[in-house]
Amino acid sequence: MINNDILTQQIQYKVKDINLADFGRKEIEIAEKEMPGLMAIRK
Repeated sequence: MINNDILTQQIQYKVKDINLADFGRKEIEIAEKEMPGLMAIRK
């Protein structure tokens, strides 16, 4: 079994454009409202 805490400490993330984070969050929120079935599966 992999310990997620150790795994996340070892992964280095590279973000191409952090300025797009707000836009991406809005897109996710819209998708969550438009796809309630997908959100039910997610839970």
